[in-house]
Amino acid sequence: MKKVVTRFAPSPTGTLHIGGVRTALFNYVYAKQNDGLFLIRIEDTDKERSTKEFEQNILDSLNSIGLCPDLDPINQSQRNDIYIAAAQKLIDSNQAYYCDCSVEELDQMRAEQQAKGMKPQYDGRSRDKNLSKSEKTVLRLKTPLEGEVIVKDHVRGDIVFNNSELDDLIILRSDGSPTYHLCNVVDDYEQGVTTVIRGEDHISNTPRQIHIQNALGYPELEYAHLPLVLGSDKKRLSKRHAATSLQEYKELGYLDSAILNTLARLGWSRGEKEVFYLEDLIKEFNINEVQKAGAIFDITKLDFLNSQHMANLNLEEFISHLEPFLESKQIDVNSHPKKELLIDSMRSSANNLEGIALNLVCYFHDVNEYNQKAIDKFIGPSNEVLVDLKETLINLDDWNEDSIDKLLVAYREEKELSVPKVNQPLRIALTGSTNSPSLGMTLSLFEKEEAISRIEKLINFI
Repeated sequence: MKKVVTRFAPSPTGTLHIGGVRTALFNYVYAKQNDGLFLIRIEDTDKERSTKEFEQNILDSLNSIGLCPDLDPINQSQRNDIYIAAAQKLIDSNQAYYCDCSVEELDQMRAEQQAKGMKPQYDGRSRDKNLSKSEKTVLRLKTPLEGEVIVKDHVRGDIVFNNSELDDLIILRSDGSPTYHLCNVVDDYEQGVTTVIRGEDHISNTPRQIHIQNALGYPELEYAHLPLVLGSDKKRLSKRHAATSLQEYKELGYLDSAILNTLARLGWSRGEKEVFYLEDLIKEFNINEVQKAGAIFDITKLDFLNSQHMANLNLEEFISHLEPFLESKQIDVNSHPKKELLIDSMRSSANNLEGIALNLVCYFHDVNEYNQKAIDKFIGPSNEVLVDLKETLINLDDWNEDSIDKLLVAYREEKELSVPKVNQPLRIALTGSTNSPSLGMTLSLFEKEEAISRIEKLINFI
């Protein structure tokens, strides 16, 4: 049985799109499930839009998230001779012909077809002219005039195309450069690809590529066309819905494992289980279970899964992941006397590492800004509670969570005040907002003198 080989074939015309990561992931997992190879091909024949910077971003991003190819990536821009040789083979076998139709002639042809209610497509008028190559000619494939192409698809079952609906596509442009379809087919063959897993927007390309395969005598491939990744309005995911590049999500502090988990769930599910790691996917993923309907990317799902993946890290691992985000805010986590207690108490304070790092700033730097809505809601014009608590806390000898909690309970009972009326003003004084762990814990994470100083500062502010 032939070894399974999959490939991910991005164009380096932008940073790696989150939908592309999903495609790469499914290719990677399918290959590993079958003890096969996962390959990468850079489709960089669009010289105007392709850049080496984008290519490097794509390769670095895939490697950083754990989707590493089993062989070195190849670039289409370096393989022109191979494509030209394949085109010559088609000419020699009389399965391709030169066409010299002008743009004006083709436009008129399509206009006439549309006027008659026909599908606008090339009508093969140069097929039997036996034209020679010139500066004005393109090379077209002789598409079968009758019969049908059946695409055997793991996701959609058999997809049938009538050959009469498919015209003679161009495989070499007038400048001699090969077109996408020819490059794609030749590279799949040369790389030994057995399985093409890609987005459903490529479905219409597949019968054309099968015609080229057949004409060149290449073996059949198996296909899986994945549902598109959509935004909440069920339109293709774009920047108006959410960040679209992998790099942006990594910079926000989403774990690689959580990103892969979320993307795996875009079009595939397995019972009630939600949290998956890459090794779980290799064991449990089934390409035949992928849905046909569009897959909606939901940032709240990513938030939920990221919080689950962060919770599954031990404290040392968590701190290691968090440190780069703290360093970007000029925070040396080791400078805090209760580093591990602080990080452990704050690790669920946000859904991503960037948010958690922001919430930790107040424990290392002075509060420069208060949440005014929180002040209006919990303090108002009177700072009486803060003044009382400052005086009471100054006299507390045992500065620890238990002693502080007992003091706060006693004060609330004496003054007959609710928990928020007592606790939230102190939280605002210490952190600038109402987002912190239990108040006794929060106060104990500061040195006593620093806590008193911050309470005084808020009193003066009010």
